[in-house]
Amino acid sequence: MDNAGTRGTGRLAVALGVIAAGSAVSLGTYFLVRGPFGTINDIGNATVGVLSAALAWRLRRYVEGRTGDLAVGAATVGAAITVAGSALVVSETTGYFLAGLVSSVGFAGIGVWLVTINRSRAQAAEWPRRLRSLGVVAGGLMSLGVVTLPGVLLRYDDMATAPSWIWLGQLGWLGIFVAYPTWAIWLGIVETHRGQAGQPGGSGGRFVVRDEGGGAVAEGGTEPFGGKGLRAGG
Repeated sequence: MDNAGTRGTGRLAVALGVIAAGSAVSLGTYFLVRGPFGTINDIGNATVGVLSAALAWRLRRYVEGRTGDLAVGAATVGAAITVAGSALVVSETTGYFLAGLVSSVGFAGIGVWLVTINRSRAQAAEWPRRLRSLGVVAGGLMSLGVVTLPGVLLRYDDMATAPSWIWLGQLGWLGIFVAYPTWAIWLGIVETHRGQAGQPGGSGGRFVVRDEGGGAVAEGGTEPFGGKGLRAGG
């Protein structure tokens, strides 16, 4: 990916994080004052899903092979399910509780992608370790949403009568509304800075310094925020 593409990925990630955080604020505001904030939250959730799929496709270079294809596929299908969940409540086809369960299942697919990409060795030289750790935590929490799948199939739409195990899946919203936005904004800053510094992504910016005889003396990688890392080579 060239420098402009890296900056574009950064801007996309920041937009995703800001919208996810705004969606969380809208939900909290809805419970306090009602009004249109519930619908704003629903639209925001759907938008986060779509932007997550777009980000997964832009970052697919970090996870190669069948694993990468499956991870991006999980994010794409998950995004479609989140849109369906929002559409259910906006159209008043179901209540907000069942629609939320549907969205939880969708975000679980995005969580699977998030864990996969942050555990990938391909981007270890490009993203800070703490950023990757946060991504794994966020993705793990989001993946708990799959627990709500039986509730979707059984059409639970009343919070008061829902079984207790449903709430385990609801923990996924901590990832969606807190950890995921933080990760996305942080990633956006990292990618934007790398693009501005003229460090295109994709290969890790690795290089080899050789002596006059052609032997490798040192091998290095481009670290986040433009730092150079060197290690002795044999």
